[in-house]
Amino acid sequence: MSWKSTGNAVSCTSSKTHERSQTFMNDPFRVVFQDADLIIVDKAPTIATTAPKGGDSLTQRLAQHLGATASAMLHATSRLDRPVSGLVTYALSKRAELALREGRAAGRYTRVYVGLSAVPADGDEGEWNVPIGIDPKKRKLRSVHGKERRQDARTRYRNHGAHTLELRPITGRTHQLRVHAAHAGRPLLGDRDYGGERRVVSTDGRITSAERVMLHCAFLRLPIGGGLEVRAPLPEDFRACHAALTEENDTLSFLQEI
Repeated sequence: MSWKSTGNAVSCTSSKTHERSQTFMNDPFRVVFQDADLIIVDKAPTIATTAPKGGDSLTQRLAQHLGATASAMLHATSRLDRPVSGLVTYALSKRAELALREGRAAGRYTRVYVGLSAVPADGDEGEWNVPIGIDPKKRKLRSVHGKERRQDARTRYRNHGAHTLELRPITGRTHQLRVHAAHAGRPLLGDRDYGGERRVVSTDGRITSAERVMLHCAFLRLPIGGGLEVRAPLPEDFRACHAALTEENDTLSFLQEI
C-alpha cells in the first residue's frame, strides 16, 4: 500500500530549536525535527519502530540515514506499532534521554493520537483505566484479560463527532490504545487483530477499505528546553476513511486547537 500525506509541511516550534522538515522518497519516514540531542520523524504505517534480531525497522533505517556517529546514541523514546502512522521520537544523547524519561514520569510528555472507529460514540470524554497483559491465546497480542506481564494502563479519550477519537495515553503499554478502544466497544477501523471493521460503506454506496489500523500520532509536546511542539498531518488514507465514515468535517478541527 502506498503511503501519502496531505496538507502543508509538518510544523515544529520551540523556544530554543529550529524547524526542519525533509522528505525522503525511498524511506518510510520524514524527519520533521533534528538537533544535536533529538530527532523526530513522521512514520508511515508500513514499518515497525523496532524489530528483534536486527530486522528491518524504522530504527535501522534511521541509523543508516544518520551515519555511524549519530546512530551510536540513537534511542527510541516512543514507539508506534507497524500499522500505525505518525510521530516517533528518538534521543541522540544521554541528557535528552534522561530529560524525556523524567518528563514522562512527571506528566510533561504529551502525545495526542487520532483514531477512527466504525462504532458510533457513546458519551463525550473520559478515561480508560484497565490493566493490560499478554493475550493467552495469541501471545503477540495484548488483552485486558491477560495475566502474564499484566501492567496498569491509562488512556484519556474524547469523542469528536460519532466516529473520531482523540486519544492521549498516560501510560505507554504495547497496543494500549488499540486494546482500550476495543475493550470499550469501539475497536479502531482497520484493526483486524482487535475486532475492527475492515471497510466502510458510505451512504452513497461507495466502499472504502481500511488497509491498516486507522490510528495516527498527530501531536507531541516534549519537555525539552522551553518546550517543543511537533505536529504531523493526517495521511491521505486516514482522511479518506474519515470522509467515508462521517460528513462532519469539523470533527478534525481540534487538531488545530491543541
